[in-house]
Amino acid sequence: MEENQQNYSLPDNAYTELKPGESYKPILPAGSKPKEVTPYSVTMGLIMAILFSAAAAYLGLKVGQVFEAAIPIAIIAVGVGNIFGKKNTLGQNTIIQSIGASSGVIVAGAIFTLPALYILGLEAQFYQIFLSSLFGGLLGILLIIPFRKYFVKDMHGKLPFPEATATTEVLVSGEKKGNQAKVLAVSGLVGGLYDFIASSVGLWTETISTRVLTWGEMIADKFKVVFKVNTGAAVLGLGYIVGLKYAAFICAGSFTVWFVLIPLISYFAPGMTLPVGEGILQTVGNMTPEELFFNYGRPLGIGGIAMAGIIGIIKSSKIIRQALGLAVKELKGKKNVETRERTERDLPMKTILSVLIAVLVAVLFFFQFGVLHNWLFTVISLLLVFIISFLFTTVAANAIAIVGSNPVSGMTLMTLILTSLVLVSAGLSGTSGMTAAMIIGGVVCTALSMAGGFITDLKIGYWIGVTPARQEKWKFLGAAVSAATVAGVMMLLNKTYGFGPDSQLVAPQANAMAAVIKPLMEGGATPWMLYFAGAVFALILTMIGVPALAFALGMFIPLDLNTPLLIGGLISWFVSTRSKDAALNKARKDRGTLIASGLIAGGALMGVVSAILKYLNVDLMLTSWYGTTGSEVVAILVYVALIAYVVWDSKRAKPEVSE
Repeated sequence: MEENQQNYSLPDNAYTELKPGESYKPILPAGSKPKEVTPYSVTMGLIMAILFSAAAAYLGLKVGQVFEAAIPIAIIAVGVGNIFGKKNTLGQNTIIQSIGASSGVIVAGAIFTLPALYILGLEAQFYQIFLSSLFGGLLGILLIIPFRKYFVKDMHGKLPFPEATATTEVLVSGEKKGNQAKVLAVSGLVGGLYDFIASSVGLWTETISTRVLTWGEMIADKFKVVFKVNTGAAVLGLGYIVGLKYAAFICAGSFTVWFVLIPLISYFAPGMTLPVGEGILQTVGNMTPEELFFNYGRPLGIGGIAMAGIIGIIKSSKIIRQALGLAVKELKGKKNVETRERTERDLPMKTILSVLIAVLVAVLFFFQFGVLHNWLFTVISLLLVFIISFLFTTVAANAIAIVGSNPVSGMTLMTLILTSLVLVSAGLSGTSGMTAAMIIGGVVCTALSMAGGFITDLKIGYWIGVTPARQEKWKFLGAAVSAATVAGVMMLLNKTYGFGPDSQLVAPQANAMAAVIKPLMEGGATPWMLYFAGAVFALILTMIGVPALAFALGMFIPLDLNTPLLIGGLISWFVSTRSKDAALNKARKDRGTLIASGLIAGGALMGVVSAILKYLNVDLMLTSWYGTTGSEVVAILVYVALIAYVVWDSKRAKPEVSE
């Protein structure tokens, strides 16, 4: 039985809990034989993996947030299929999305950790970046498969899966109309040109602040209060997709540091002396708000993120036991996996276990001969990687299923602290210890990122009716291609821009990792009290029902990169609440999601183009104009125009008429 294009719509119980005796029937029935893995779907998936790995790496290193590639890839898959006149491509488009979405999750794992090697002045070889990303990605895939049934089937209707929902809607609606690709293309062009003119031409600044005004400069110097906004199109689009609720939580953490903590410290302890650089001391009263943020705000956020990860593990302990029980039962069972329905068929547990052992052996040799050159340190590192990756797998998956965002950075920070303490106790420290800890952190971070991202793909496949085993098998190839791409792009961006607070690529998470790892490995002062205070703060937030992870992230990501998220979230709220017609509000929200995806993809891809031009010594920058008061005024005007465009175009949507 082939797919029937007229019946491409989700069942009524797709997003609701099932009643006793009720079952979910996917769009592509279990008894059908839809086209899924074809030369077209695999080729398109790999192209998407390469393109979005490059784009996501640039954006993530710049703003500390990696956009989820699933939605724009799904839109492009649908658009290309329509352009070539392909029909009944729902199964193939799902495979394209699944392979291509490896890009965002591999990038998140790599850029949150590995740039810290450059920031710390250490050398990072291509093979080290590639293999740590590859092995982490493979571990993430293998460790999440045993949990697939629990998350996507047993918890049907109980977990919202926001990103999977949006992607599924795009894939399904794309079979009936091709307008999404046009909207994405136009907004991608707008976002790309906008960010290119700012970053490569310098017609307006990328960041505006209250310092542009005389009174703003005075308030920043005297009261340590400053307000900043990054005017990039890609970051604005990211805020739209994050939504108002979680953008508000993130900014609440940021505002607490910048508008409460920093002014209070300046007021009550202006004479206290703190380090602001290597061997440089300065009093609080003479510090800028940015320096106070670096010394106080970020350590608090680091402690909060680590505690949020621990809380997540405790909450997930029951899930871990249930999934392990199911896996053991299958390993002992006599039933052949091929007798299952097509839509319930995973890779056999024996295959998963065999590949897992092979990957762990490969990691052992990589650590020994490529990083550590000491068998004791190697075995300790391997155990740390496996145990932490296994424990945090369900935390990452659960976070994705509930809020659509993956808390890998916080969990990785805790991994780095634990790894450093263990390795130092075993006798490894200094630069070799820092290199080892960062690469170990890179493997763990990528594993957790992949686990969280892949559960989204599997949920999409569950709703649509794609064979899970095929998604799982081809995800390995997507991970490998994405790992190679991000390694090359990272080395290119380091040569052209560099990473760190004073460069165009701030790499905020990697900077946080470097700030944590250096004192632990070199015996310097570690702000344990600030970590402790942040951890307690996270506990208090959890007690009163505030998402501690989102709040803590806001505390250590710079203010100017958080405020655009709130602006984007406000736009999303505004366009989706202006009408009394619920269908019209939904249509506007969905069109806005397409526009935001275009801004993200276009802006990030042009960022990579800008990096290539700089690498080739092609300088288009208006140096004498960029950074002046006039360029900031222009930035305000064009940013308002960009916001107006998103609102106007989103409100042009019309509710879909049922056929």
